[in-house]
Amino acid sequence: YSHSVSQETVAAESKNAVSPSVKKKQQKFPFAKNIFLGKFDSDILTYPEVLDKERLQTLNEMVAPIERFFSDGDFDSKKIDATGHIPQETLDQLKSFGLFGQQIPEEYGGLGLNATEYARLGEVTSIDGSIAVTLAAHQAIGLKGILIAGNEEQKRRYLPRLATGEWIAAFCLTEAGSGSDAASIQTRAQLSDDKNTWILNGSKIWISNGGIANLFTVFAKTEITGHIGEKQDVVTAFLVERNFGGVTSGKAEDKLGIRGSNTCEVRFRFLTIIPAENILGEVGDGFKVAMNILNIATKCLHYGNCDFPYESGVLKKLIGWTAEHAINRQQFGKPLAEFELIQEKFAKITCLTYAMESMAYLTAGMLDTYENPDCAVEAAIVKVFSSEGCWYGVSECLQILGGMGYMKDYPYERILRDSRVTMIFEGTNEILRIFIALMGIQYAGIELKEVTKKMRNPLMNPNFFFYTIWQKRRQVNDSPTLNLGLDGYLHPSLQGSAKLLEYCVLRLQYGVETVLLHHGKAVIDQQMMLKRLADVAIDIYAMTAVLGRASRSYCIGLQNS
Repeated sequence: YSHSVSQETVAAESKNAVSPSVKKKQQKFPFAKNIFLGKFDSDILTYPEVLDKERLQTLNEMVAPIERFFSDGDFDSKKIDATGHIPQETLDQLKSFGLFGQQIPEEYGGLGLNATEYARLGEVTSIDGSIAVTLAAHQAIGLKGILIAGNEEQKRRYLPRLATGEWIAAFCLTEAGSGSDAASIQTRAQLSDDKNTWILNGSKIWISNGGIANLFTVFAKTEITGHIGEKQDVVTAFLVERNFGGVTSGKAEDKLGIRGSNTCEVRFRFLTIIPAENILGEVGDGFKVAMNILNIATKCLHYGNCDFPYESGVLKKLIGWTAEHAINRQQFGKPLAEFELIQEKFAKITCLTYAMESMAYLTAGMLDTYENPDCAVEAAIVKVFSSEGCWYGVSECLQILGGMGYMKDYPYERILRDSRVTMIFEGTNEILRIFIALMGIQYAGIELKEVTKKMRNPLMNPNFFFYTIWQKRRQVNDSPTLNLGLDGYLHPSLQGSAKLLEYCVLRLQYGVETVLLHHGKAVIDQQMMLKRLADVAIDIYAMTAVLGRASRSYCIGLQNS
């Protein structure tokens, strides 16, 4: 096999993989938000399959040379980690595979992959955390603003070069004083007197690809005049080329993990002159653009290039390596694999990996199957569950190896270091738990507004109050009536699990109603309560994905899939 012929092969096969046009189904109500109301879309239990047999075969043919590249002896993750950078020849090979343009439409020179295909490629590139992050920072956030908010001229100017990897993209939002608070940025852009250019001044920290990028999506404060003549600061998004001048990158950060990825400070001085046509969207749209990018990035990172495939892809590799060790390693006269405590570890790690993979491909399937799906909460759920599951799984694999796992001669300690950042990237898990709960409660609160209002005024609504109390008596006793009928949508062998899933959905509904009744709008300050609700929603989504996938596997005869 020769890597030198892979570019044409992969390009041709990728065209075949994504060319067929699949008509999407009508938009659905948001699944994860609806479970906060006790509503469950049973269609999800069918576990959508996006790719037909022919497309799946073509995708696998496209993936094969990439897998061979990463398993080749010439590819050295240990060296990337030790030197703190990805060799240029490795980057060139990634470019030849088209990996810098996975979700850029074909008309702009990209592969135009859908979410499911993107996830599959992400599993392959996940074997090295530094490469996974470099690719994700480029396309999941770096260039994503052009795709979702750029005009046609901006797309045609930048996307072809970004698709080939000739140019690398970076996303510049974080500042020293504004970690999770995007509205508090201090970088400013001032409109020139002739109104043809903007003058940028400020700095951004911890920018992935910051030292190697040619194009930056930068968020800065701009001044506008309000309706009554007052001056207001708003956030605006700009496309800034490095060759505009005044753009400098600081020293690459020396990180705990993903050491080969480039992370540094990026400074923009008054010499950075931006043409007016390089605004993304309109003046003042910056916060909306940033949030849209990050919402999509959460999805991309968890079924695309970084977190989900990094997590499930790496864990599947580690399970294989660790199982081989446990079979061959003799202790007390028998293989490690025969000890129950070791078997328990493998069982837990394998179950977690199956759940992570099921959740991510279910979410990808929703995005590929339905028109304009609202999957922001699902994406956040996958991120939290998968990042924490990965941290646990890698740690347990290292534990099975014992002292050997702690040594740099083996990949375990590197993968453990690499995986830690997944609980911080693109919104810490703490922020995302609050997001999951508040988005669900806000959605439920719209429908429950009148109910809550009447229940908080029993003297004015005595009949309604006592009727509702009577209806909820079984919930109060932790024995809700299981009336969703979910067992009718799953394989008969999963009936008990279906009942448990239904119980959890109804208990979440009761918890949401109780929280709204007791706290109202002040629920935003009840972080421990929000965390518990988020954890329930996360577990419900995991159960749904696992049961749907397992049921489908049973029904089509794949009992061990």
